[in-house]
Amino acid sequence: MVSPCIRQPGWRRWPNPPRSWSRIRSRIWSPVPEFGSRVAARTRSKESLASGHCLPPLRKAPLDANGRAVSAIDPAIAAAARGRGDSVTSRRALLRAAVGSLLAVPLASAAQQPTKIPRIGFLRTDRPPQAYVDAFEQGLRERGYTPGQNILIEYRFGDGTNAETSRLARELVNLKVDVIVAGGGRATQVAESVTSTIPIVMTSGTDPGGTGIVASLAHPGGNVTGTKTLGWDLFGKRLELLRQILPKVSRVAVLHNRINPTPPGAWEEAFAAAATLGVNLQRFDVQTPADFDEAFAGIVRSRAEALVVVQSTIFNTPPYRIAQLAASHKLPAVYGSRVTADDGGLMSYGPNNRDSYRYAAAFVDKILKGAKPGDLPVEQPRKFELVINLKTAKALGLTIPQSLLLRADEVIQ
Repeated sequence: MVSPCIRQPGWRRWPNPPRSWSRIRSRIWSPVPEFGSRVAARTRSKESLASGHCLPPLRKAPLDANGRAVSAIDPAIAAAARGRGDSVTSRRALLRAAVGSLLAVPLASAAQQPTKIPRIGFLRTDRPPQAYVDAFEQGLRERGYTPGQNILIEYRFGDGTNAETSRLARELVNLKVDVIVAGGGRATQVAESVTSTIPIVMTSGTDPGGTGIVASLAHPGGNVTGTKTLGWDLFGKRLELLRQILPKVSRVAVLHNRINPTPPGAWEEAFAAAATLGVNLQRFDVQTPADFDEAFAGIVRSRAEALVVVQSTIFNTPPYRIAQLAASHKLPAVYGSRVTADDGGLMSYGPNNRDSYRYAAAFVDKILKGAKPGDLPVEQPRKFELVINLKTAKALGLTIPQSLLLRADEVIQ
């Protein structure tokens, strides 16, 4: 058989001379049969004939020191066998590597970007007892948050006025806090008036359904949820407890914060409960702690024999002047918050507000994890504490019935 690479009579010259074997060899990638083998010869023959190129005579493959044929992918041979077209391949590989590096930069930056630390606003119309602040932070720790590390808290305490509280609420909005914790019904109303988008968690809110803060307790809607207090709901019960200590009492003063949210019909129910017990109520309103002295002067003039303090944040303001004023005027008083009894008040009956602040952290946690405040039902306390301060009772010359002491959750000696 005549080799196709030998020119025969009548044949035309090949338009493209065959490439050198070294260039053909440079295009062969792994796996490549060893040079000199029959498989390699057949492979080269088929590929070259299909491409229209003639084959040069086969050369014996080089051997290594052990007498074995060296593969075409041997680095030394591959380096010597590179042809002119290999520079294009190298440039393409280099370009791909460069593009990959550029794409990897933003991905690496995103992976290294620190996680956003949530920021919580804590709003009160006045400075709260430290026990409330400690309870809230304790609730956060119980849920894996450490203030100052993986959560930030912006505390804002007003001077008792709505104007200052509103200014502080707008300040929290400008800080773009993730959640606002509002202590009490009035702080909740102020916060709601300045933002309809930032979630608000109220603590001890006064009748949020009746005052329109939420659509309903089960389905709050809007941006407010949290816990409600039972201040007015327990008014009759507090009056009964006071009557057990003072069986002959007939005139009782009621101290009330006039700008606090008051449920519809609350006063009517209070007067009805007093009438059932044969007690005449006398109402005294205050707006700020600056009004306390004048209010007590009026209570003394009215010859009231005892006092019921309607729960409000301003009555818990340190140094708890309400308890001090009541003691100085020899006026037995019952309060809605146990912190007042702890600080010298005669007696308190109601939910433990520290638990309300501690539980507010549960609402914060749910909201930070994606829950909508309008979908979280408002909760109310199920446990109520009776705290009696025997030291104050002795100072007032009162004897507490043994039956009442046995019912007390705590007796302060």
